[in-house]
Amino acid sequence: MDRMNRFFGDNLTCFRGGRFVFAGLSFAVEEGGALVLRGPNGSGKSSLLRMMAGLLPPSAGALAWDDGRIDEEPEAHHERFHYVGHADAVKPVLTVAENVEFWARLRTPEPDTRAALEAFGIDRLADVPGRFLSAGQKRRVNLARVLAAPVRLWLLDEPATALDADAVRAVEAAIAAHRARGGMVVASTHQALGLDGGDVLDLADFQGEDLDID
Repeated sequence: MDRMNRFFGDNLTCFRGGRFVFAGLSFAVEEGGALVLRGPNGSGKSSLLRMMAGLLPPSAGALAWDDGRIDEEPEAHHERFHYVGHADAVKPVLTVAENVEFWARLRTPEPDTRAALEAFGIDRLADVPGRFLSAGQKRRVNLARVLAAPVRLWLLDEPATALDADAVRAVEAAIAAHRARGGMVVASTHQALGLDGGDVLDLADFQGEDLDID
């Protein structure tokens, strides 16, 4: 992270299911910064995170990294972020360590799997297949891959879901350390999680009106 980076969206609109989920939304995150997404269920927090990950194209507006639109350089954008969504992408036949390595190797050929497992207190489960894990353990596995392969941007959708107090503290420590190194975090959460001093974006302020589509 040897140069200043900026990730931003301008005048974004999300139209899904015959309605505007949000419209006219803009944001910006810089090195060491955090953006906390707020809003009621259905306000578009998950949709916005998927847009940021390039998984959902905006109906209007654009997202960019520094001076380049992410849709014009999708491979470059893919290498600079981790996205942790609602569903925990844990393969049942792979062990905990294999699951973390599988996803982390999409970002780096040499992931630091052991350190990532230790950070989230699941190193003792390294050889346990995914099918035997609890919901909280699966969540820790999903978060561990974020640490195993360092990138600039973390996109986290309710990262504390199903976690106990110790795991929440581990998330807080990981986020704080990432930001201290100049990393960026965008998260939908109602907990602090090391996001102190970050900007808050309330998606309720960008709600569109329902449209009937024939």
